[in-house]
Amino acid sequence: MAKGDAELKSGHYSDGHPLDDVQYLECKLILKPDLFTSVASFQKFGKLVARTARAIKKVEFAKDPKVGGRPAIREVVFLDTADFRLYNNAFILRRRIAYHDGFPVGDPEIVFKFRHPELQRAADLDVRPHLPNKYRIKFKAEALPLRDRIGGMRLLYSHNCEFALRQTRREDTPMSTLAQVFPALAAVKTSDTEHISLVNDVIVEEVLLDLGELDFGKGVVAKANVALWRTRGDHRPLVGEFAYQCKFLRQEEVHAKPRRRCEKFYIALQEAARDWIAPDTTKTGVIYRMKGNPPQSHE
Repeated sequence: MAKGDAELKSGHYSDGHPLDDVQYLECKLILKPDLFTSVASFQKFGKLVARTARAIKKVEFAKDPKVGGRPAIREVVFLDTADFRLYNNAFILRRRIAYHDGFPVGDPEIVFKFRHPELQRAADLDVRPHLPNKYRIKFKAEALPLRDRIGGMRLLYSHNCEFALRQTRREDTPMSTLAQVFPALAAVKTSDTEHISLVNDVIVEEVLLDLGELDFGKGVVAKANVALWRTRGDHRPLVGEFAYQCKFLRQEEVHAKPRRRCEKFYIALQEAARDWIAPDTTKTGVIYRMKGNPPQSHE
């Protein structure tokens, strides 16, 4: 976590459940997509990660033994109203399907999230669904570079609900149905006849390669990967991303020294990867801005 973290005030949701606490730290660098043209280019960035880690005292990088293999392929779509009302109100609804040997495997993963720069705002929003399915809550602090320069970091807080759901390939769903599943969306629903559909008619093909693990000491270990998003069909590159994520039980359990090492590595990697970085954007933002109609995001 970065210096100057906000403190979460205690509280409860409407049913008495205590507010969710941040349990993940995910650091991201958004990368220029045209630099990723082969598995070798993914590995090249992995070598840059390894060199940066070696240059920082007590930060270790262990390469994934499978890094020379084939990357994973996943299909990603975003769903929203025609006027991007979810995204304009800091909500994101995403569906992701994994592929193996060219065929989809398992149930699609649905992710509903509220992402905001204010910790308390993100925590106060109850993202739990009204569904019989099992679901998982992930409350993350997401680190991104500063908007205007290389060499710093800013935080977004992402309050996520994830679950697997069968028969979700339909991309046109009544907003009234969605608001019943996610009560948090009732405030942005304007009528019972409006629908959500694919954002900008884009289906993303994600190419992802696990690089290895970063060890910052005191049990703070983060899995690292690099990904390319491109359009399905014509394979037009859209955006790249390097990310690493660690999990902890409570925010205060992250010791000061590994926190500083994590931040030092993140800033050092920005300097080392300066020519790779695409500034002032997110993967989701790239998809929403594809047709020149930028929404009012909170990112």
